[in-house]
Amino acid sequence: MANDAGTVFDLVILGGGSGGYAAALRGALLGLDVALIEKNKLGGTCLHNGCIPTKALLHAGEIADQARESEQFGVKAAFEGIDIEAVHKYKNDVISGLYKGLQGLVAARKITYIEGAGRLSSPTSVDVNGERVQGRHVLLATGSVPRSLPGLDIDGDRIISSDHALTLGRVPKSAIILGGGVIGVEFASAWKSFGTDVTIVEGLKHLVPVEDENSSKLLERAFRKRGIKFNLGTFFEKAEYTQDGVRVTLADGKTFEAEVLLVAIGRGPVSDGLGYEEAGIAMDRGFVLVDEYMQTNVPTVSAVGDLVPTLQLAHVGFAEGILVAERIAGLKTVPIDYDGVPRVTYCHPEVASVGLTEAKAKEVYGADKVVTLKQNLASNGRSKILKTQGEVKLVQVRDGAVVGVHMVGDRMGEQVGEAQLIYNWEALPSEVAQLIHAHPTQTELLGEAHLALAGKPLHSHD
Repeated sequence: MANDAGTVFDLVILGGGSGGYAAALRGALLGLDVALIEKNKLGGTCLHNGCIPTKALLHAGEIADQARESEQFGVKAAFEGIDIEAVHKYKNDVISGLYKGLQGLVAARKITYIEGAGRLSSPTSVDVNGERVQGRHVLLATGSVPRSLPGLDIDGDRIISSDHALTLGRVPKSAIILGGGVIGVEFASAWKSFGTDVTIVEGLKHLVPVEDENSSKLLERAFRKRGIKFNLGTFFEKAEYTQDGVRVTLADGKTFEAEVLLVAIGRGPVSDGLGYEEAGIAMDRGFVLVDEYMQTNVPTVSAVGDLVPTLQLAHVGFAEGILVAERIAGLKTVPIDYDGVPRVTYCHPEVASVGLTEAKAKEVYGADKVVTLKQNLASNGRSKILKTQGEVKLVQVRDGAVVGVHMVGDRMGEQVGEAQLIYNWEALPSEVAQLIHAHPTQTELLGEAHLALAGKPLHSHD
């Protein structure tokens, strides 16, 4: 709890998710007196209801697929099914270990941790558990929750959100997934690996529609081969219960039936009733508006993470929280280039990217100034060993830097670190081509793609 009734903290943080706890840890390291308020569990959505548990489910699905397909590697194994209780135990053990480690970090850095539902009571205070916590600066980091549509009621049984899907005590025989973005395709991938008959309904014309169109098409091709069905380009109309499940009707009259409907149309900000508007903070559709330094129109209040209209990614929340802590501590800070943030969708195959899509690059620089190159994973020894398919696509400004890297294939999320450096350091293809990549590794894909773009292809045709 607060040290005493007269304590004024340097920084009071409302929300202990990725953005909030990152600000707390960095602020404490810089000598700030920090209070961190969280109504549920430290770590927020990412640790307990998002990044970590979903990736654990996806890895369990990967193991299931490897057991089914082991004979193609000369290994005889039998797949006997999914023990969902054991899967949840594995997932929960991962979460528990990280949770305990995070609690230890907060305690070690002498952060005042307050468990309770806080509410902003003024531009310099938060009320929680019947007490007022005062601060010279307040950081809002209350995160997000799964969204739904008007008239579509999530019951937690037949019509579920991603929160429910993470704790579902059975493997559904069939599922309709409303939404073909990151959340939708990740659950589609995991459930298919578990044995579920999956259909994705996406109103836009491609899966993962914010990615480069080439990546979307490659993922769609891979999903077809896996037997994951999808309907694109027609929006949802209604859902109704059947005797055994749910029926979904689209705007064109087409219907689909399944045991469960997963609503995966994104996440909305948690801001209603928390005193933000009463404190004079500018809002838009529930999001808190901030400048490039994460400061609101009220000088003593900042906001980060899913609460603000930036990329809803945990690592973005980390970066935004650190930026706020350093600004308040008086350090020189640099605004975040959101195009330079790596993005990974952890389905099978993975989709990873950083920088501009081809379409966006043409919009920014002009169609005649944009050059692209594709490097197929078939040319890569390590990818052949792993039996994964896909491509690396580079987007370059003619005679200039690479401004976009887009990758589809197993383990591509592990390659996006180098891609991030290429984009953020404005590397020329010739500069990356000089680097020697270890063989055989998948990192060679980026090296060879840049060799080809620099006019000296090795394991590919020019």
